[in-house]
Amino acid sequence: MKTHLARIIAISKKELLHIIRDPRTLIIIVLMPVIQLIMFGYAMNLEIQRVDMAVIDHDRSRTAVDLQEAFRQNGFFNLFPYEGKLADAEALFLERRARVILMIPADFGKHLQREPLVPVQLLIDAADPNAAVNIQNYCNQVIRIFNERYGSALALPFEIESTIWFNPDMKSAYFFVPGILALLLVMISALLTSITIAREKEMGTMEQILVSPVRPYEIILGKVIPYAVLAFLDGALILFLGMVFFQVPFIGSALLLAALVLLFVITALSLGLLISTVTSTQQIAMMVALFATLLPTLLLSGFIFPIPSMPRILQLLSYVVPAKYFLVIVRGIMLKGNTLTQLLVPAGFLALLTAVLLAGAWKKFRVNLE
Repeated sequence: MKTHLARIIAISKKELLHIIRDPRTLIIIVLMPVIQLIMFGYAMNLEIQRVDMAVIDHDRSRTAVDLQEAFRQNGFFNLFPYEGKLADAEALFLERRARVILMIPADFGKHLQREPLVPVQLLIDAADPNAAVNIQNYCNQVIRIFNERYGSALALPFEIESTIWFNPDMKSAYFFVPGILALLLVMISALLTSITIAREKEMGTMEQILVSPVRPYEIILGKVIPYAVLAFLDGALILFLGMVFFQVPFIGSALLLAALVLLFVITALSLGLLISTVTSTQQIAMMVALFATLLPTLLLSGFIFPIPSMPRILQLLSYVVPAKYFLVIVRGIMLKGNTLTQLLVPAGFLALLTAVLLAGAWKKFRVNLE
């Protein structure tokens, strides 16, 4: 037992020396997580702020002014007057001077006192449909409050009080930072491990390792352990920076998250190990690792796009993406305080994927040895 452990430690030390002496690896480990976290964290922001609204006021009554003031007090809209005709207002959208146009008809105030329904026209630029839906929702909210204030028949006979759980301020960072953690962990772990055996093949040192009295599992463990430790430390760094820079809350169990992060790291390392056994050069291994981790994690994990909204074929493909299950885990622990009992299903799928990838890597490695 001591002999096996000594061999594993010796291989791990050798791999650690390779890491220290390789500037590319150090950049991947240290700089890439920090740079990508900051870039993704600030660039991926779905929050819409200060929407420019052009106002065509044909009434100019006190009631019309109050309606405009209701939009201003919302804090979401930046109002400015437009003196042209409604037919010419399309230029505001074409020139990107406004994203929404509010048209108040003549005698709006008088009609509001006598009639239950008074039309107010809203034109919304829907070139970005997601933003258009948000703008429409904010407009409806402002108009509903205005109707209640003026006692209009459009006001609801009851008051709706909404309570938003887990992300009351609707901050995009709360959603994206856990996703960035999954993306960086799977990329770094798979990328680093994918080049480890490919490097030995490229340098011609694999034959020397194979003729030494070292067993296959000792080679695999010795090469994977340093990257597992470094990836785990990278995960801790990403979480710390996410909480410091983006104020992402952490209300769950740190110990549970650490254990499941380690499981996810092992999954990603297994994927990288499998890639390294089927590639002959470091460059090819890196390209395959990036292709196998970046696109699936971005597109099929729920990181950006909701999986239920995808076509059925893509939903089925998402079942083999490890980040899909890890995102449920990390968001559940950080934002909701989920326990292990509530996360058994995603953790079980992640463990199953790990076993399959490890078995595939082990089988391929044994074939290479033979």
